[in-house]
Formats: sequence, C-alpha cells, structure tokens
Amino acid sequence: MAVTTRVLSVSLPVADQDRALAFYRDVLGFEVRMDMEPWPGARLVEVVPPGSTVGIVLLPLDTELPMAVRMGTPDAAAAHAELQTSGVTLHNDEVIELPGVAPMFYFADPDGNGLVYIQEDSAGQDQD
Repeated sequence: MAVTTRVLSVSLPVADQDRALAFYRDVLGFEVRMDMEPWPGARLVEVVPPGSTVGIVLLPLDTELPMAVRMGTPDAAAAHAELQTSGVTLHNDEVIELPGVAPMFYFADPDGNGLVYIQEDSAGQDQD
C-alpha cells in the first residue's frame, strides 16, 4: 500500500493569478508559501491560511500543471511503482525530478480526480 503522509495543497483554477493572489493574501489574510515558475511560462502560486499546513495552489485555467490534490509520501519512486502495478491511472511514466523540487508524480483516482504525490523528508517537510 502506497503511504500518504498528509495533504499538502489543493488546486483551484483561476482566471487571473495576480487578482486571485491579491484576494487571498490581501482580503482573506493568507500567506504566500510559494510563487515560482517550475519551467518558463508555468507559474505556480500557493497560499496558506496562517497556522494551516494545507495550502491552496492558484493555477490559471490553461496551465500544464495539474489541477490536483497534492499529498506527501516518504518515497515517490516506491509509491509510483506500487500504484503502477495496482492499475492506477498514472499521468507520468516515471517520477518527475526537477532541480530544486522534490520528486513527484501525477495520477488519478477512480473518478478521474487529479492527485499528486510529492516526496517528503522524514520530518514530513517538502524537499524543496
């Protein structure tokens, strides 16, 4: 059985990332956890309420990044291999490893909902 350590974040589709960021940060008081481009043209903005460990990822409607629930796992490669043999719909043939970003992969539940496993270190923190 693949091991899920916790829910890290949930994606929301937004028409304008800057407008959404201003709303969540300035109106609702969220903190910016991340605002980065994993690759050129793919902006990932994550906000989190103070004191919460679960963030909201604000993604544009036309993004290549997955609209998904992002969850932690201690070993992305082992989870990928296990889910692959279980017949789970994987959207990546292998674990994605980008410089400066924790290993991860994208898959779907039986209803087609997007899920991402992101490898966490032993202390339960992302390896960013």
